[in-house]
Amino acid sequence: MAFDISTQPEIIQQAYGYALQGWELALTWLLSPAAWSQFALLVLAWLLAGLITRRLRPALAQLIDPGASQALFSAPRRFVLQFLPLISPLLAYALTGIGESIVRSLFDSGAVIAFGKRLFLLLAARALVRDIITDPFLKLMGRYILLPIMAIYTLGLLDTVNAALTETKVGVGNISFSLITLVRGVIAGSILFWLGHWSNTQTSALIKQNQEMRPSIRQLLIKTAEFAIFGIAFLLLMNIIGVDLSTLAVLGGAIGVGLGFGLQKIASNFISGVILLVEGQATVGDYVELDGGERGKIVKMTARAAILETFDGRWIVVPNEDFITTRVVNYSDSGSANRYEAPFSVSYDTDINLVPAIIEAAVSTHPEVLDLPYPPDCELRGFGDNGIDFAVEFWVNGLDDGANKYTSDVLFLIWNALKDANIEIPYPQRVVEIKGGLPQAGA
Repeated sequence: MAFDISTQPEIIQQAYGYALQGWELALTWLLSPAAWSQFALLVLAWLLAGLITRRLRPALAQLIDPGASQALFSAPRRFVLQFLPLISPLLAYALTGIGESIVRSLFDSGAVIAFGKRLFLLLAARALVRDIITDPFLKLMGRYILLPIMAIYTLGLLDTVNAALTETKVGVGNISFSLITLVRGVIAGSILFWLGHWSNTQTSALIKQNQEMRPSIRQLLIKTAEFAIFGIAFLLLMNIIGVDLSTLAVLGGAIGVGLGFGLQKIASNFISGVILLVEGQATVGDYVELDGGERGKIVKMTARAAILETFDGRWIVVPNEDFITTRVVNYSDSGSANRYEAPFSVSYDTDINLVPAIIEAAVSTHPEVLDLPYPPDCELRGFGDNGIDFAVEFWVNGLDDGANKYTSDVLFLIWNALKDANIEIPYPQRVVEIKGGLPQAGA
């Protein structure tokens, strides 16, 4: 089977050469008793592995599965349990390895059985991607990177492909690098930054569990760990793809110049964020109001800005610098006491000396109203056009808005208390005087 393809492109000639080699190898295996014996050994190893797995896997699953137990080693046992689908291909690989030495001693050849071992590893990788890996990113990596590499390795072309990628150069300006460097960088970068994201998530969860630290210190530690993890991942990636780390000094100098000119605000916000986290003057959970009118509960603090959530569900992004350079009112919604007042009026016919005691006793019955630092205090505020103006001051933990309707509840208590005491709550009244009297009918 030979064709004249000398006029075809080089890549077609190379592909034809590999196909011709594969055809000749297949013919050699088909006509060789040693090859047939190795094929038989592979089939026997696969069938025997399947038989053993059918009996072994249920017993192992019953032995390893902790059920609903939350004992010390329950999590590691569940982790090991998910790898049971790998038993069959790995057992076939092991059995083939045992028979390989026998075949080589008899026929002084083991090409077919070596191919079979690589095929069993491919099947193990396929089971790993299909049945074991659940993370979407890792499953994507396994499907489009691990399995193609294992398929090339199974065909015995890994060294050839590696050499071809190494020889192929790609240039960008004055920079030249091989395709294998690009492939290695993509694979290593994806794995490293996935590990960085996973490590950052675990570290953040561990730090958040420590309730003895101030929220600001916890947030600072989380951000420090995040920068450290991804910084290490970046340096490892540069080392893997062969970038001289000393060249990063030039990059650092360029970044320094950029910070000095174009990135002043970013640097200022970053440093302001660190100061906020260290001092703890405003932290996650506090309700704040800025000079610019922004007000809300701090739900997240990033390296550049703080996220405020208003009571109507809107998010406001406030640069960290604003917390340092402007006046900030911190209501400290994290369990601190705040004072509010509820105004009301009574009729001029009321004995106003009775009103404070009635109102203070009524407001004190509210479960959220505090006796400390001060109990409810009803004060006379003035003599209005329509009635006598009072206001009751009361202290509560938290903020009077959103889910907490303290003033509304207190006004209900005031209304009911005044009604029970038969005290009239006035409404606007006007006396109209008509000079000269009313006109007579029929005039």
